[in-house]
Amino acid sequence: MGGSSYDVLRKQARSLENEIDLKLVAFSKIGAGSGGGGSGALGGVDTSPLLGEHVFDSLSEEIEQMLEKLSSLNESMSDLPASGAAAMHTLQRHREILQGYRQEFNKICANHTMRIEREELLRGSGLATSSGSPSISGLSRREMYLKESGHLSSASHLVNDQINIAIETRDHLHAQRQAFKRLQTRFNDISNRFPLISSLIQRINIKKRRDSLILGAVIGFCVILLLLYAFN
Repeated sequence: MGGSSYDVLRKQARSLENEIDLKLVAFSKIGAGSGGGGSGALGGVDTSPLLGEHVFDSLSEEIEQMLEKLSSLNESMSDLPASGAAAMHTLQRHREILQGYRQEFNKICANHTMRIEREELLRGSGLATSSGSPSISGLSRREMYLKESGHLSSASHLVNDQINIAIETRDHLHAQRQAFKRLQTRFNDISNRFPLISSLIQRINIKKRRDSLILGAVIGFCVILLLLYAFN
């Protein structure tokens, strides 16, 4: 009886996995904005902006319910007594398939959300029509992405220009620093090469200081004499 129940659950799980696989294919096409995503699994639905969002949400709920049902089937199979290594391997395989479907489902939802947010951002930047129509200024989605790519490219060029200016300024400052170093080295070489000039300059400075002291002493003596004369 246990083996019969296991076979029934396994067949249901396989059938449900095939259905989920087909639904995910259609779900991926609608999430990417493809007009042909509804053929076959969705009966040729119209994937215009508003209707496409409704179909995406409806199909999302349907797939979530199918994934939950598949998870319940896997749990039911795991609750049955183990009937051998083959049965355990099959159960593990069903769990891996379920996990892969969940990952694919979450990935499609995330990509769809990013695409909608990007389109809303472009609408907010002035690409939308004044009438509030879902169409974007008569531009196709391809043209919209090309225009966005052009803006990014222009911004990249501006950044590159600023970086080049900064590099040129750094090189110019480095060249000036090297020139000052060479000039200082040349002055030091001249001073070391002609010690007489250095000695002469030192003597001139000493004489200037001595003359300043003598002149100061004379002026001070004269001031003292004038004060004595004034008070006497």
